[in-house]
Amino acid sequence: MIELIPAIDIIDGKCVRLTKGDYEQKTTYGDPLTMAREFERIGYRRLHVVDLDGAKSHHIVNKEVLRALSSETKLTIDFGGGIKTDEDIKTAFSCGASMVTVGSVAVTNPELFGRWLAEYGAERMILGADVRNGLISINGWKDNSKEELLPFLKRYIDMGVGNVLCTEISKDGTLSGPATSLYKKVMAEYPALHLIASGGVSCFDDIKALNAAGIPSVVFGKAIYEGKIDIEELWAWQKE
Repeated sequence: MIELIPAIDIIDGKCVRLTKGDYEQKTTYGDPLTMAREFERIGYRRLHVVDLDGAKSHHIVNKEVLRALSSETKLTIDFGGGIKTDEDIKTAFSCGASMVTVGSVAVTNPELFGRWLAEYGAERMILGADVRNGLISINGWKDNSKEELLPFLKRYIDMGVGNVLCTEISKDGTLSGPATSLYKKVMAEYPALHLIASGGVSCFDDIKALNAAGIPSVVFGKAIYEGKIDIEELWAWQKE
């Protein structure tokens, strides 16, 4: 059964969603802690948190929100956005993250990412692979790299990475359906990978389709906040 991971993206301490990563296309939904407590009440155990201010500023900004989420709930939190330095990753873990999602550093400083992988362990590191036109994007999706997805993944899988969060940027925040064909391609190439699909989930049927395709995990956010998915119904389905 696919793992269900609700998402909270943060700007100025508030829960928001962007469309295709565009900071000018922002919708604000309220208090992150209130949302996290609701997820926990229903039974969800995992939370994906993104510091969008941090991604834009190249360092963690919303650490106090992370601290509140980790101290006021028992959710397992994976945290990303603005993790660029040793100080940033230490801040994320000290503020309560169980895992961190790192993308830009894996592109711009592979040696540093490799050191973190060795120091903190593969079980606490998620490789962020955010894709636009087949290439990895970095720095809050503002910049494109020259890294192609599959070779990029292979490099780090060979180094021990087991968890990858893959976002098709053109889908993110659009409620247009996930990039299932892309995720199936990745899984066909690397069947042992714990792939976390992200972007475009619009309804319950999208998640069922990802589950049928054998995708291990899915992150979803806007569909929750726009009332497209009944998260209580979804959780009940997962437990069947």
